[in-house]
Amino acid sequence: MATSRWKPSPFLSASAAVHGAAVLGTLVAPAAWPWAVGALAANHALLAGAGLWPSSRLLGPNLIRLPETSVRRCEVALTIDDGPDPEVTPRVLDLLDAANTRASFFCIGRIARQHPALCREIVRRGHRVENHGYAHSNVFSLFGPGAMRRDIARAQATLADITGEAPRFFRATAGLRNPFLDPVLHGLGLTLATWTRRAYDTRTGDPERVFHRLSQHLGPGDIVLMHDGHCARTPTGEPVILVVLPRLLQTLAERQLSPVTLNQALPHP
Repeated sequence: MATSRWKPSPFLSASAAVHGAAVLGTLVAPAAWPWAVGALAANHALLAGAGLWPSSRLLGPNLIRLPETSVRRCEVALTIDDGPDPEVTPRVLDLLDAANTRASFFCIGRIARQHPALCREIVRRGHRVENHGYAHSNVFSLFGPGAMRRDIARAQATLADITGEAPRFFRATAGLRNPFLDPVLHGLGLTLATWTRRAYDTRTGDPERVFHRLSQHLGPGDIVLMHDGHCARTPTGEPVILVVLPRLLQTLAERQLSPVTLNQALPHP
């Protein structure tokens, strides 16, 4: 849990100031209410846009690239979402083992509870299990602060209990969020992490397109997003990650890039 006091981002502070000014302005000059309503509408549109932009830092801290120390070491973080999947995850682990590579698995709490041994196997093989929420709700970005905290805290407790290691990082469903997330994560001692390279491999079953999206301009400091859970299938029915991952790992080796977990890339506070 965080011990320091949460501080809103400059954008959120400015947003609060706009709200205050709009309310005060209508009290002092009631005839100005159309201007106040317009300012509030514009402000809410900006807040919504910031929440719909996964790599935005407007709503608070957001790990979108590895730190400069990792860049100098030519490190790349592999992150794998939406598992554990009893069919796909064991095969992903075998592929990573064959390449002597470590990854961060952002696991869904309710699914982890169904497959606890698989979560423990992820950790046993040297990888990290991180927090992807408990319900993985498609309307997560519409949650209020109470619902958001309950969902993330439940996943945190579940994953820590199963693996014996408390997650350090959180990733929202599809990367979408709202202004309530940052204070919730601060209170739980978690860091928001998104990505630099995304393949949309839950919707695209074409391995060539997925590989191209991940590998084009791939370089030091990148955070790669793939999926073992909810992954798309190739035309022959194979999970697309299982076709793409070996080729991606070979590309990393050819470019002399070192795959790491987020935990390895960022020193403990």
